[in-house]
Amino acid sequence: MNNSNKIINKKKQLKVSLKKNFKGIINLLPIILSVILLISIINALFSNDIYSKILVGNQFIDALILNSIGSFLAGNPITAYVISGELLKNKISLFVITTFILSWTTVGIIQLPAESILMGKKFAIIRNITAFIFALIVSYITILIYGVIFL
Repeated sequence: MNNSNKIINKKKQLKVSLKKNFKGIINLLPIILSVILLISIINALFSNDIYSKILVGNQFIDALILNSIGSFLAGNPITAYVISGELLKNKISLFVITTFILSWTTVGIIQLPAESILMGKKFAIIRNITAFIFALIVSYITILIYGVIFL
């Protein structure tokens, strides 16, 4: 097989691969759009001040509450920063806020069905559980480091 035949075969393989990927994306588009729509609707229902109303004053319990809420709702970092600013104005601890930001951006219960289809159910579940736990751990370590640096 000469070089021109190899190039032609590679182009055919690339074309077939691109067609398959495009069809896969088209098939997943309704799922992705529905997840985005669901996240948008739920985020619109929760106002920024509702978070400070549901907290109990215990840092660890508050972190668990906001970790759970952030995990369920999911969203982008910019929205998390806005909500976090409101929490900070209401004197919520940095540990709780950091936990919320991490879970909001890394855990996604609403996105779980789409993630399961794309990555596999077992992977999606393990990734979400791990991200939930590490949101608490990383937040605690971050606040410890913050306290050391800025004291």
